[in-house]
Amino acid sequence: MPYDDYHRQKKVIITVATTGAIHGKDVNPNLPEQPEEIAQQVAACEEVGASIAHVHGRNEHGENDASRLQEVNDAIREACDDIIIQNTTGGQAGYERRVAGIRTDPPPEMASLDMGPFKRDKHIITNHTRNNIERLAVEMQAKGIKPEMEVFNSGQLAEVRRLVDEGLVEEPPYINLIFGGSFTPANPRNLLTMVDNIPDGAEFNVLAVGPHQLPLTTMAVLLGGHVRVGMEDNLYYRRGEKAKSNQQLVKRTAEIIEHLDRDIATADEAREMLGMAQKPVETAADGGQDAN
Repeated sequence: MPYDDYHRQKKVIITVATTGAIHGKDVNPNLPEQPEEIAQQVAACEEVGASIAHVHGRNEHGENDASRLQEVNDAIREACDDIIIQNTTGGQAGYERRVAGIRTDPPPEMASLDMGPFKRDKHIITNHTRNNIERLAVEMQAKGIKPEMEVFNSGQLAEVRRLVDEGLVEEPPYINLIFGGSFTPANPRNLLTMVDNIPDGAEFNVLAVGPHQLPLTTMAVLLGGHVRVGMEDNLYYRRGEKAKSNQQLVKRTAEIIEHLDRDIATADEAREMLGMAQKPVETAADGGQDAN
């Protein structure tokens, strides 16, 4: 049972999603959009406990642009010590835009993988076929990229189980449960139900939109899960007060985790928990420090 993991004091992985593909500076001027400002906020979040950065690219006008992921990845690697880069493959109009997230050089250590389509606003449906899901999963597996399987409703847990059963994801599967907005209704009972239905041995993460971010991620900590916070999902620190930065949101979550008597996972601890290869140590020949 996941609650047992809380009592075993399994460490918590914090993912920060600094910026997304929809809202921009017009709704919160503190939202980062360009590579350098995204990287600066990711670095600040790493300092207060984030071990994974969920990454989107935007063009010079702040609009969603997967072709900018390379620039953002490069800037994050320059600014950060050891954070895990998790590129998006979601929310894109076509497969070639989705796959851009796993074709950066070098590839990211992780990438999101939507488990199906979902509705957005009145006139938009984000399409994602089973064929596309499999193609992305196969390429991620070949490149050693850990998929973060994004579940927008309970029915998509069946797709998670299918990928696991067919050996298209490595153990343990890492599942991101998404609540609020046009996704699974955000309430504690639905979170409990979703957690009860994840495959045995899976690690789960909770993402909740807007005012649901704080209560449901706190609940995830008590259930032995992991958390995603940040301004992609929530622009406010508290009711009526816009977030000043992503670091502000991560710091609050880190403090809650510590108050609830769990420890925060480092990037290497997150890699071990998720069955990922450890980040290689640069040698002097590579232009880094000697491994000794």
